[in-house]
Amino acid sequence: MLEFAHQEHVKSYYLDSRNQTFELPPLTQQEEADVCVIGAGFFGLSSALELAEKGKKVIVLEGARVGFGASGRSGGQAINGFEEGIDEYIAQVGFDKAKQLWDMSLEAIDIIDERIAKYGIQCDWKKGYATLALNERRMDDLIEMEKASHATFGYDKMQLWDKAKLKQHLGSDIYVGGLYDSNSGHLHPLNYCLGLAKACLDLGVQIYEQSPVVDLVEKSGSIEVKTDKSAVISQDVILATNAYIDALPKSIHHGINRKILPVESFIIATEPLDQATADSVINNGMSVCDNNILLDYYRLSADNRLLFGSDSSSEKDMVQIMRGNMLHVFPQLENVKIDYGWAGPIDMTMNASPHFGRISPHIYFAQGYSGHGVALTGLAGRIIAEAILGNDERLRIFEGLKVPSFYGGKYLKNLATKIGVLYYKFLDRYR
Repeated sequence: MLEFAHQEHVKSYYLDSRNQTFELPPLTQQEEADVCVIGAGFFGLSSALELAEKGKKVIVLEGARVGFGASGRSGGQAINGFEEGIDEYIAQVGFDKAKQLWDMSLEAIDIIDERIAKYGIQCDWKKGYATLALNERRMDDLIEMEKASHATFGYDKMQLWDKAKLKQHLGSDIYVGGLYDSNSGHLHPLNYCLGLAKACLDLGVQIYEQSPVVDLVEKSGSIEVKTDKSAVISQDVILATNAYIDALPKSIHHGINRKILPVESFIIATEPLDQATADSVINNGMSVCDNNILLDYYRLSADNRLLFGSDSSSEKDMVQIMRGNMLHVFPQLENVKIDYGWAGPIDMTMNASPHFGRISPHIYFAQGYSGHGVALTGLAGRIIAEAILGNDERLRIFEGLKVPSFYGGKYLKNLATKIGVLYYKFLDRYR
């Protein structure tokens, strides 16, 4: 049985503060659809929503619960751009297509704005995001990032902050400065995901939970999507499994699992802070990360909890490890209680480029968001929907990106992750 199948949501602050609950039935009888989406996270639901808005009959199959994975557990930061630098994309695809990629990353933020407004999604969406540098060399990277985005693409939403400016808004002494983006932001990921699901249901999308897909069979003119209990006959299929793709049979993914490496991330949530203590941490509502390779990220929730996460974890007591990391940044929180701690995988590519494309003319996928999934998943849903509806111009730009493969199967992937974490910790310490 698939390792995620028939699971309930992981205990987290997001789960306990969700504003709606779905108990959707499993698929028990054969159904037909124009499009079958495998996975009910941000990408799967965004694809379904785009297609339903255009009149397509869509069925979504979820092996566990809506928002079971990163879509219901992540840091909730919605960031424009891509993890790889602008110059790398220009070198790969040329200036014009790199500019289109940049503009699409801005559209990804606009999609969040649009959907929240159109469907009345209550998810604590708040603008403001800062990337911070722990030393002068890393500050130079932020200076180059601001220069490249402004000079190359005319983006004017970023501000460079020196240490004094940063201290006006952040109660930590460990950073030398930062880059503030007024357009990026953060939200409650599970409530956003559940809001997307409700919008889909209201448009007639059928969502089946606890319905893991076990096989895909392409036939003449259709695809049979087999679950553990029944099947969907569909014209097109979208794989929206992301970090869980390694658990699926090769007959489903056809080897695209080699393009991503699931990396564990861990988050703690404090007890609610009084307003004075909250303001001593962050006083302008922004979300924050540093620019280490293995980075820390944090923000205040709507009820003034500090949510503090890291891109790496281990089999040790991660709550205590993360508490130590938090106190390194904010020693004033020494006496604050930790109420929650949870983990989950995110899907990284080797070069941090997103991996969107087609396995066959009627089987589509998008994965490898590399920490930018809250925003990029919405864009991916729109681009894949466009392709299914007959315009694959934007999808072909993403298909032109080079995404190296990881080889050796799940065991070697796990080994590579452990070695990589140690290597990147070394780089973060000495670069």
